[in-house]
Amino acid sequence: MKDISLNEAQQQVDDWIKTIGVRYFSELTNLGILMEEVGELSRVMVRQYGDQSFKNNETDPNLADEMADVLWVLMCLANQTGVNLNDAFTKNMEKKTLRDATRHLNNHKLK
Repeated sequence: MKDISLNEAQQQVDDWIKTIGVRYFSELTNLGILMEEVGELSRVMVRQYGDQSFKNNETDPNLADEMADVLWVLMCLANQTGVNLNDAFTKNMEKKTLRDATRHLNNHKLK
């Protein structure tokens, strides 16, 4: 599978919603779903990398799938609110690079 841009991914989500998903859920419903998906990702991370263990009846977690679920709903929200994630990500990286140019290098906690 070839790599795709965030713009292409947003378009794929939009196409899927409009053909298979019938329509977008409301923005507030999707925000709630995003929180649910982040919770599911958190559950896997806490058990896989944290101190908590999986229960005996829990199936093998799929970390990548949980991350993709979060990304999917985030893209739905971006589409619904007119946010171009490609542009937003580029601007966010520029902001972080300018703001934190020496911040982390000078952080004694990271040494």
